[in-house]
Amino acid sequence: MKTRVLHLTAELWPYARTGGLGQAVAGLAKYQAKNGTESHVVLPLYREARQSAGRLEPLCDPFTVESGGRREQVRCWRRADDTYPKTLFLEHEPSFDRPGIYGDAGGDYPDNPRRFALFASAAIEIARNIGQGNLILHAHDWHASLVPIFLRRVYRDEPDLQRMPIVLTVHNGGFQGVFPSQVLRDIALPDDLWSPDYMEWYGRLNYLKGGLVFADMVTTVSPTHAFELLTDVGGFGLQHTFRRLGDRLVGIRNGIDVDEWNPRNDPDIPAPYWPEEMSGKLRCKVAVQESWGLPRRPDAPLFGMSARLVAQKGLDQIVASQSLRQLDAQFLFLGAGEAQFENALRALAARFPDRIAINTAFTDQLEHQLLAGADFLMMPSLYEPCGLTQMRAQLYGALPVARRVGGLADTIEDGVTGILYDAYSPAAFDDAVQRAVTLYRDRAWFMELARGAMRKDFSWAQPAEAYAAIYRRAQAARVLPAVRDVPRTDGGSSARRPRKQRALK
Repeated sequence: MKTRVLHLTAELWPYARTGGLGQAVAGLAKYQAKNGTESHVVLPLYREARQSAGRLEPLCDPFTVESGGRREQVRCWRRADDTYPKTLFLEHEPSFDRPGIYGDAGGDYPDNPRRFALFASAAIEIARNIGQGNLILHAHDWHASLVPIFLRRVYRDEPDLQRMPIVLTVHNGGFQGVFPSQVLRDIALPDDLWSPDYMEWYGRLNYLKGGLVFADMVTTVSPTHAFELLTDVGGFGLQHTFRRLGDRLVGIRNGIDVDEWNPRNDPDIPAPYWPEEMSGKLRCKVAVQESWGLPRRPDAPLFGMSARLVAQKGLDQIVASQSLRQLDAQFLFLGAGEAQFENALRALAARFPDRIAINTAFTDQLEHQLLAGADFLMMPSLYEPCGLTQMRAQLYGALPVARRVGGLADTIEDGVTGILYDAYSPAAFDDAVQRAVTLYRDRAWFMELARGAMRKDFSWAQPAEAYAAIYRRAQAARVLPAVRDVPRTDGGSSARRPRKQRALK
C-alpha cells in the first residue's frame, strides 16, 4: 500500500515558526508528497497561523479529547485549496489563540505542559480517524514527544493504534520540555513513569526523554549530531538515554527546497546568476551594500550572518573578536535575539558605519538578498544539529565560515565549499575569517570554489529516501513490539481514553 505519513509539529513554515524546525518539517512533507507519499501535517492553530493560513474549512465535526483529567472540545481545520501535503490545523482557542507560539514578552507560557499534552491527545484522535491503511506517525521535537508516550500507555488496549508505528525526530536536543514533577499527574500519566528509565530527569519531568523511550525509531538531523548526542559534552544531559537507543537512533541531514533557493530564478534578488554566468552575483552584492547603507566596494569581502542573535549561534565569539574591529571587510547581521548581542552589534555598527550593519527585522526576502550578495556566511555556532542557512548559502555562492560541529561538518567541505574550524574561541573565529579574506584575494580560485559550492545537491531526495527506510524499520517494530513497551504495573493507565468520535472526512 502507498505510504501515508502524519507529521506532528509545533512549527510549520510559512504559518508559524521561530527557527529551522518549521522549515525542515515543511520541506520534508512537501518532498514526500511530490514523490507519492500522502503526507499530512498537524499544527496547532496559533493566532499567527490563523492570520496567514487563508480560507479554512472544517475537516470534521468538533470532537472531545480527555487531557489532564479534563474533557476539552477541539476542532480540526484544513486549507480550502490544499493538496498534499495537507496541513491540518488543530483549534483550541484557550490553548493556542495567543500572541506567541511558546510565550510572550514575559517568558514561556506557564501552561505549556498542558497545551502540548492537549495537542498530543488531539493528534492521536486525528490519527485514529485518518489511520486506515499504512499510516506512519512522525513526531517532531519535545512538543510532540507525548504522542509516543500517550500512544503506548493511554491507548495500550487499542490494537489498531498499537499497530501504528511512530518515529520521533530531535531537531534540537537542547530543548527538551522539562517541567516540575507534579506535571506528570497534571497531564494524567501513571506514577510508574516517574522513573529514571522513563520520564524522570534529575528530579524533573522530561517530555523528550519519555518520547525517546517509547518511539519505535528516533532520528536527528545530521549524522555528526547523532554521534554528538551520545557524548557527555553534546548530549544535553540525555546522553545515557540516547546511548540506550542503540541502532534505533539514526542521523539524517535535513534538505532544503532547491526550487525556492535557486539564484537562477529567484524573484527576490536583483539579478539572476548561476555557475556558468556569475555577473549577476556582483550586481546582488552592490544592491545589498547600498540597501544596508554600506559603501559600494567590490574589492572588500562581504560577510553575512542570518540567524537568531543568541549564544548558541556563536554571537559571544563574534562580538569579542578582532575581525569586526580591524579587518578591511564588511559584516552584515540579519536577525533578532538576545538584547546583549543586538546592543553590542549596534554599537559596533555605530563605530564602524562603513563596514558593519545590523537589521533585526528578519524577513525571508531579506535573507534571499543577503545570501545572494554575500561572499561568505558566518556560522561560528556553539552547536548546530543541522543548520539550513549554510546549505542555502553554498547554492548562492556564499562560502560558509563555520565551526566543525553537527550538520555544519556534514554539509561543508573545508577548503572546497567553505572554511571549517574547531575551537570555540574568538581567536579561532578570527583565524577562520582571515583564511576567508586571504582566499577572497585570489579571485580566480575564490570564484572556482563558489561555483563548485553552487553545484552541490542539498535537496530532500537523499534524506527522504533515508526516512522511508526508517519508516520501514518502525513498521517492523510494530509487527514484533519491542520490550520497551512498558509492562502494566498499575492495573492500567490512570489516564482515561477519549470517547470515540465520528470519522473525519
